Amino acid sequence: MNVRRQHISGIAMAATAALGLGTLTACSGASAAGNTDRFDVVASFYPMAFLAERIGGDHVHVTSLTQPGQEPHDLEISARQTAQLQESDAVLYLKNLQPSVDDAVAQSEVKTKIDASALTSLEKHGNEVGGHAAEHDDHADEELSGLDPHIWLDPVRYAQVAEGVGKAFEKADPDHAADYRANTAALVKKLDALNTEFKDGLADTKTKVFITTHAAFGYLAERYGLTEEAINGLDPESEPSAARVKELEKMAKADGVTTVFYETLVSDKTAKTIASDAGLTTDVLDPIEGITDKSRGKDYFSVQQANLKALQKALGAK
Repeated sequence: MNVRRQHISGIAMAATAALGLGTLTACSGASAAGNTDRFDVVASFYPMAFLAERIGGDHVHVTSLTQPGQEPHDLEISARQTAQLQESDAVLYLKNLQPSVDDAVAQSEVKTKIDASALTSLEKHGNEVGGHAAEHDDHADEELSGLDPHIWLDPVRYAQVAEGVGKAFEKADPDHAADYRANTAALVKKLDALNTEFKDGLADTKTKVFITTHAAFGYLAERYGLTEEAINGLDPESEPSAARVKELEKMAKADGVTTVFYETLVSDKTAKTIASDAGLTTDVLDPIEGITDKSRGKDYFSVQQANLKALQKALGAK
């Protein structure tokens, strides 16, 4: 395999031994990233790790900087994790989602740096996405440069990213290019089928409006002609204003909204409070930022299908 191997210094070796990176189940958990005989890929969080695993297959060793159950927006890279990046063959991340990861990647000497945000188109999204004009959260705009990073929730954009990752793997590890190409094609085909499921499943619904605690579903809403009304904007931890809550309750009644969606990695308190006050129900719509025991599925595809069912129920699919 034509992969660059650096001499591991004593300090880096100690960091490697101490590092607590989360390793995907399909990969060997015994070896830390950057010190195996495979193409070593460090992924920033689950959607990136999933792509690396599916495209790389047996030829890659994938580790994730974000632990299962950890809110990726809050991740702070440790000095040990930064040192670990130096020993990997590639890093796959999504710029502007995790600032500490961006800083670590910029400072690292990893030969292959793959930024998923550069492999598809990004747009500005705020509290309202879809049929209404977007109103942007100033704090989110400041932190995310006004661009919504949640591209993986749109199967079409995620497929575009997958194709870019596959080409990057082929270039970085040419000995296994044919396998990477075949694995990428199979993944894209499955994502195309998922897109068709969503398109057909949401084509005829009583309402097109849904409420979420976190504005993660803007690209999905636009793709399938829906309108996402988010309580907290792009920042999942922010608190909504009293005016925003009142506006949502009024909108819910006018647009026939039945459900307030919350996610598994963030508290459901706000969603349940608003739902109770407005006489609505609550349900989970998973942004798939990490897979845990609470997830409605074991991987990206099964959780997305659970999301589709939840949307169909909430929107009154016919």
